[in-house]
Amino acid sequence: MRIALVYAHKGKSPASESVKALAKGMESMGHRIDLLNAWTDDGIRLPGYEYIVIAAESISLFGGRLPEALPKMLSNASSLVGKKSAAFLIKTTPWTTKAMTNLMRTMEKEGMFVNWSEIIINKEQAEALGKRIGA
Repeated sequence: MRIALVYAHKGKSPASESVKALAKGMESMGHRIDLLNAWTDDGIRLPGYEYIVIAAESISLFGGRLPEALPKMLSNASSLVGKKSAAFLIKTTPWTTKAMTNLMRTMEKEGMFVNWSEIIINKEQAEALGKRIGA
């Protein structure tokens, strides 16, 4: 299965260890993974994927705000209505559930069908979660 793994960190940093482990887990199950940075990619290619995985982290301590690049990228994609997707949030603060709610709301606003959501605590858990996608 062709899977887009979109990651959105606080800054324009490269993929974190958790994101790489998530991709490694999915690849070990035979999926083809493309890593897309929300800060540098425009999202036009997203409709061409069978499954879209969003891995984000909160940029605020209490408010659960997401990087502003993520909603922009999703809105640039031409048609994500009905697209199967998963929402993963990398735990950075104790109030991560608010950010997860905001992430899922952002994805569903674009018409995506979020069939799985999880909070990633460490890279070992991320790899195990990656092995369960599409299984």
